[in-house]
Amino acid sequence: MSYEKAVEAAEYIRSKYDREVKIALVLGSGLGAFGDDLENAVRIPYGEIPHFALSTVEGHAGQLVLGEIDGVPVAVQQGRFHYYEGYEMEQVIFPMRVFGRLGIEKVILTNAAGSVRTGFKPGNLMLIRDHLNLMGVNPLRGANDDRFGPRFPDMTEVYDKTLQEIAYDEARDIARERFESGVDKELTSFMWRGVYCALSGPTYETPAEIRMFRLLGAGAVGMSTVPEAIAARHQGMKVLGISCITNLAAGMSDEPINHQEVMETGTRVAGIFKELLRRVIAKMV
Repeated sequence: MSYEKAVEAAEYIRSKYDREVKIALVLGSGLGAFGDDLENAVRIPYGEIPHFALSTVEGHAGQLVLGEIDGVPVAVQQGRFHYYEGYEMEQVIFPMRVFGRLGIEKVILTNAAGSVRTGFKPGNLMLIRDHLNLMGVNPLRGANDDRFGPRFPDMTEVYDKTLQEIAYDEARDIARERFESGVDKELTSFMWRGVYCALSGPTYETPAEIRMFRLLGAGAVGMSTVPEAIAARHQGMKVLGISCITNLAAGMSDEPINHQEVMETGTRVAGIFKELLRRVIAKMV
């Protein structure tokens, strides 16, 4: 997608919501409920935004929500575009290009992911400290437009360390408060750190592949996030990545993997997840 198309889409969004926005969120499968909590919200279906693609997967509402969380203006993608849906990478990362033209400086990328580690249980959150791009394609392939960013962007620190510490500290505080109040005596910790491994999909991985990814150092596997993270860093944005562990990866249990399990786990952790995002946003300003 061209720079001019990104500008056109950004101008359309500004015509619907005129407050300055510096923080954006992308909500993964089953995690879209956070977008319903925004105050003074303006909801724009993707089909109305120039050059936006359409979400086709269950659990992705397919709209951009702009509003405030405790007075902080945010832009929230309720649903994303996946490479496995048949979209080109330019379409997958186009919202990041538009966010850049809107002046977004920080982005929170969330996803539903399968656990590669026995210590990560469904319902846990994994703070992404780095990633493995095994999708077979880089979203920046092709001619580079210097107005977006440099030809060869550095990926030494894709996921901002300061934002990681904010999220980790807030998750620890939530766990302690719930434990001390008696709300959840078993919840001593629900967030771990790990490496996210991105695959093209749409099939789930084989047990042999999962064993390989574990050897490579992965903590969780999924089919998104990495293209957006690369595009965001290309434009100088600070990125925070959080995976919701919704299932054990292939070969780690006797149960078959299905998308319904992903949706159900996302719904189950929605309360804690929303509280975490609310607190993190307050500290990001």
